Amino acid sequence: MDQENNKKFKLKDLPSLIVETYKAWDAANPWRLSAVVAYYAVLSLPGLLIIIINIVGAVWGQEIVQGQLTNEISSALGSDAAASIETMISETLDKDKNLIATIIGIGTLLFGATGAFYQLKLSLNEIWDVAPNPNASWWKLVTDRARSFAFILVIGFLLLISFMVTAGIAALNEYIRKMLPDVLLYLAYFLDFIISIGIITVLFALMFRYLPDIKIKWKTVWKGALITAVLFVIGKSLLGYYFGEANPGSTYGAAGTIVLILLWVSYSCLILFFGAEFTYVYAKKYSIIVHPSDLAQKNEPKKTNK
Repeated sequence: MDQENNKKFKLKDLPSLIVETYKAWDAANPWRLSAVVAYYAVLSLPGLLIIIINIVGAVWGQEIVQGQLTNEISSALGSDAAASIETMISETLDKDKNLIATIIGIGTLLFGATGAFYQLKLSLNEIWDVAPNPNASWWKLVTDRARSFAFILVIGFLLLISFMVTAGIAALNEYIRKMLPDVLLYLAYFLDFIISIGIITVLFALMFRYLPDIKIKWKTVWKGALITAVLFVIGKSLLGYYFGEANPGSTYGAAGTIVLILLWVSYSCLILFFGAEFTYVYAKKYSIIVHPSDLAQKNEPKKTNK
């Protein structure tokens, strides 16, 4: 990708881009990459929940945030897993230990929650064929962890916006039920869906631009982020239905919640890596210049066709 051309994206190019993306995604062994991130996500979960609840709860209220998170977890993993995680949150956020829990949560975040994003970063680097610069030494590790910490804060901020939007639309729905025709109620649900897609797209765009060790323009990541967001929302609904009906974690007894988290994160990462591969294929097809960052170096070009 050393020289840009004037070729522009056209909608008719999308099928061929999707096919090429699938070939590149399959060749990158996404199951291994997603399994690694899922493992670190389980280790990251306690610290991540502590920090998110404390950060967002400072504005929204801890009990409200905890309730909203429980509802989201229930829709994604099922009621049994949500109950287990809610118990863990309640014990961790015991009011008599809140300060200690916060301190422990910050330490866990630095060495645990950032680990999931660090592994995600390494996986995205594989997709973009870049590797750490051996001369970067300890400074590279510091910047990687700092960047991962920043993403925790971004998630907290976007989660706060999401809660506010959801509360606003819920109030609007109640008003529509009482005062306006039912058809407007469906419009409100559609608006909620569009806003959710928008928030998730922003999160994926930030990941694709700032997590891997590359220099890439915003206009290159938006299309991949949008496709990833749509697939993620669809996949979230399908996984929620599957977990609710099949309850695959029940086979593992007390470890069922951990297994469900591993499955959910793993499947979600498959979607994320597909979006990242689409961004890579898109940049390559249209000869968009993408360079390694100052703390990384380019590997040998990979083949996107088998």
